[in-house]
Amino acid sequence: MRVDLHIHTTASDGAWAPEAVVRGAAAAGLDVIAITDHDTAAGVAQAQAVAHEARVQVIPGIEVSSTHRGSDVHILGYFIDPEAPALRAHHQRAVGRRTDRMHEMIGRLRTTGVEVTFDDVMEAAGPDHVSIGRPHLARALVARGYAASVAEAFVSLIGDNAPAYVPTRLLEPADAVRLVVDAGGIAIWAHPPAELVDELLPALVAEGLRGLEVYRPSHRSHDVLRYETICRERGLLMSGGSDWHTPEGGNRLGDFFVEAREIEALLAEGGL
Repeated sequence: MRVDLHIHTTASDGAWAPEAVVRGAAAAGLDVIAITDHDTAAGVAQAQAVAHEARVQVIPGIEVSSTHRGSDVHILGYFIDPEAPALRAHHQRAVGRRTDRMHEMIGRLRTTGVEVTFDDVMEAAGPDHVSIGRPHLARALVARGYAASVAEAFVSLIGDNAPAYVPTRLLEPADAVRLVVDAGGIAIWAHPPAELVDELLPALVAEGLRGLEVYRPSHRSHDVLRYETICRERGLLMSGGSDWHTPEGGNRLGDFFVEAREIEALLAEGGL
């Protein structure tokens, strides 16, 4: 059974609407997916509405943004209640904060001679977006000729170590974990930065963190081995996913997946 537990839709900064993601997952041979949009569960219901027809199991999820000393820390929530009041309130806060952040990043780009407007970003986001994020800005930069691809825009202009980067500054990591727990979900640390794991993991586990995203396309073999070892030694759950946003550059949905047996304890926790 092929599983991908980290997929984005147009509800945040993905390229495809939730229904299209489910149908694309089915066409790619995926059996189980999680819709994990940034700071919103707005795409879950739409995805689940076509899941039975597409013969794909859709896990309701979210990716909650937080910041630790200027670095983004993202917490995945699986098997959440998408209508939980805490999530709905967080969604409203996040929409406003992400808009403010986008204006900050556009301002920083302007100081480097890169002229892109908020309207450009909104056009790149399209009519179906719920909140805006860096991929939307990256697409606007490509459209204006400042980068040849979304990946290049991140590396040279808006990535974590680039000149126009602005942290999300929405929550602290412990708050993000508690938000997932309050929504009835299983909290997993997404793409954990190697330099922060030893420092933050004990405190996050104390708040209710249940595991780590071990398997993902960018993890090298020694990263996977390290995170597998940490999970086994601490009794934590393992997860995996593509962090898929767009098919640009041949990045096809379904190219990366994990086998159910690799993350069976997490799936069992959710009743699958």
